Amino acid sequence: MSISGGSGAVSTEQTSSLDRVDRSILRLLQQDGRASIRSVAERVHVSRANAYARIARMVEDGIIRGFTARIDHERAGQGASAYITLKIVQNSWRTVREQLLALPGVAHIALVGGEFDVLLLVHTADNHALRELVLGQIQGIPQVLSTQTLLVFEETDQVPPPPA
Repeated sequence: MSISGGSGAVSTEQTSSLDRVDRSILRLLQQDGRASIRSVAERVHVSRANAYARIARMVEDGIIRGFTARIDHERAGQGASAYITLKIVQNSWRTVREQLLALPGVAHIALVGGEFDVLLLVHTADNHALRELVLGQIQGIPQVLSTQTLLVFEETDQVPPPPA
């Protein structure tokens, strides 16, 4: 599928304007981001032109942010996964985020409220590489006050059920 674009933040108006067909298309694409326009159109009972226009609109509106592959990290040589919580210096989020984005194995970064400030998901080759990432690189960021590492023993991707 060669639709590109996206404009950033999604307004409440854009979200509420999704109809049943749009939501069905989103579920299908979450299950298989490589689904053809023809396949999507057939499964939601609209023309190919209509399916293409709907997908293009959702990409342009930033509702669809991209098309990716779901990875089995262990089979891909990334046998150690962890969630890492960070406490950071107040008002340093943007600086810390940029430094975290440059680190290898970072899959997800979230600014959160609660006992800690940042939640980070990482995938590394093994526990040695994870140790180096946490102790050598993350704790080396001056604005990071403390970390806590939570090892992931097993992962399950949430894939939405097919449209009815």
